[in-house]
Amino acid sequence: MTIKDRRFIFQELRSVEGYIDPPDALVFKALLQAQTKSALSGGIAEIGVYYGRSYFLLRKFAQSQEKVLGVDLFDLDPPQDGSLDQYERLMENGRRLGFTMDRDLIIKGDSTRLTPDDITSRIGPTRFFSIDGGHHLHHVLADAKLAMEVIAPHGIIVFDDTFNPAWPEVTVGVADFLRTHGHSLVCFGMTKYKTYVCHREFHSIYAQAIAIDPDLQALAHVETQFLGAKVVRLHNPMRRRVMYELMVRSGLGGFSERIYRSKVKQVKEGVAST
Repeated sequence: MTIKDRRFIFQELRSVEGYIDPPDALVFKALLQAQTKSALSGGIAEIGVYYGRSYFLLRKFAQSQEKVLGVDLFDLDPPQDGSLDQYERLMENGRRLGFTMDRDLIIKGDSTRLTPDDITSRIGPTRFFSIDGGHHLHHVLADAKLAMEVIAPHGIIVFDDTFNPAWPEVTVGVADFLRTHGHSLVCFGMTKYKTYVCHREFHSIYAQAIAIDPDLQALAHVETQFLGAKVVRLHNPMRRRVMYELMVRSGLGGFSERIYRSKVKQVKEGVAST
């Protein structure tokens, strides 16, 4: 990873309100770069943009000719002080980070009402589709169906909050979706917050991409099973998460990325410290 990439992930993205944490940011980077290296191109999409933290991460590692589509209701109440609303804050965040913001590639509306053509007409078949929209069962199933219908054969679908106890219907939705489409789609990777899915024939390619990426070696790699597929689960020990947050909140964000360079000595040690 270049110095500029490190600065973007660990410093510049922190200026955008959002939820993607360093391990998943590094997984996004690893998978997008692995696809690019193998000439697996396509559009990139995200449902649930919020203020753009993960959206701009996708923009950062997309190729210049690839289009990145964002979908959100953008219905958060505007601040009482009269400052920018959610949509305009997203646009302003993008301009501040140096991205050209194309309003035609930001859909303001309910993702469950979109058709596959609403996606492919803008960006073509999708190589990476991040789902972080509504967290009730009908939202998850509708968004998953939409993603499945627009991804390229080599496409990846990422589900957020799969095992978050605060949103149990996400867990049910993802499991139901994979059980229904298990003949073609399988999980290949997991983190604390996200689940990564692809077509069966690309399972080993993407699992290997996670296993060998040098920027992911600081995380413990644990093999597990999920609905009949072998999955690489990346474990981020609690002590590392705490140290990272303490450094960021202490104004040492410029040094915080070094925490994610030290490799976990033993997987058992990492898992025990959850």
